[in-house]
Amino acid sequence: MTLPTLLVLDADPPPRLGRLTGRVRVEHADDSTLAGRLPSADVLLVWDFTSHAVRAAWPGGGPRPRWVHTASAGVDHLMCPELAASDTVVTNARGVFDRPIAEYVAALVLAMAKDLPRTLALQRERTWLHRESRGVAGTRACVVGSGPIGRAVAGMLEALGVTTALVGRTARAGSDGTPAVHGGEDLDRLIAGADWVVAAAPLTESTRGMFDARRFGLMRSSAHFVNIGRGPLVVEDALAEALRQHRIAGAALDVFASEPLAPDSPLWDVPGLIVSPHMSGDTLGWRDELGAQFVELYELWAAGKPLVNVVDKQRGYVPGP
Repeated sequence: MTLPTLLVLDADPPPRLGRLTGRVRVEHADDSTLAGRLPSADVLLVWDFTSHAVRAAWPGGGPRPRWVHTASAGVDHLMCPELAASDTVVTNARGVFDRPIAEYVAALVLAMAKDLPRTLALQRERTWLHRESRGVAGTRACVVGSGPIGRAVAGMLEALGVTTALVGRTARAGSDGTPAVHGGEDLDRLIAGADWVVAAAPLTESTRGMFDARRFGLMRSSAHFVNIGRGPLVVEDALAEALRQHRIAGAALDVFASEPLAPDSPLWDVPGLIVSPHMSGDTLGWRDELGAQFVELYELWAAGKPLVNVVDKQRGYVPGP
């Protein structure tokens, strides 16, 4: 019996495939070899979710895998017109990162409210400077992105006593008739009244650069901004200028337009900006969870059953309720 071929776009450490051992023929590729190996693959596992090699390699000639899975929530790094127009099914790692990212956002909100970055800086200077900090309960947040990550963030902030509005592509009513999810038409109004604005949206043509100088200008001078979605959601120069001019009180970026952030990037030195290296969803054991999720999906695929976490290739994300 001919075994299916699983092609893995590698990253270190490689995925643990557990019970798939002996049931698939595993081949490996990197950015330079992917194009040549795509035609022989039945399934492509994009383990290196920082690579854009799929976008470059997919338009080439020959057969293409029937299923592509990326070990990430976002799919913008692999989508191209040829893949979007094909019959290939694309799935993502929806569900793995929801709670870790929500915890990370909560930690950032608490850190900024309690002025922890300045406390640590003053400690290094051996400076005793008593200050008052801000309460979190009773403040308002606007979370932009109504997928599982955005909903998890909203739930975590609500648990802290933060009144939270969730904004999605289209409005959806809750069980009591009030908006469970606000539509994009409410975004400007909601961020203008928010103490915390959290970007958790997928990267699409309609969301690229959505947080620009105009949107930062709508925010309160006491507001804080957090991006744990995709780097290009934010016009970084506009955010830096808003912080330098004290138009908003602070911000935290875990994702950037170009990663890793270059050592000479001016973002490192922007006052009031917390920079972290795309780590908000990466808790201990996260790679094992990603591997286990792929194995479960493979079991469905091998049995001819419908896959879950199927991406709408035109929209660029998994449609949700």
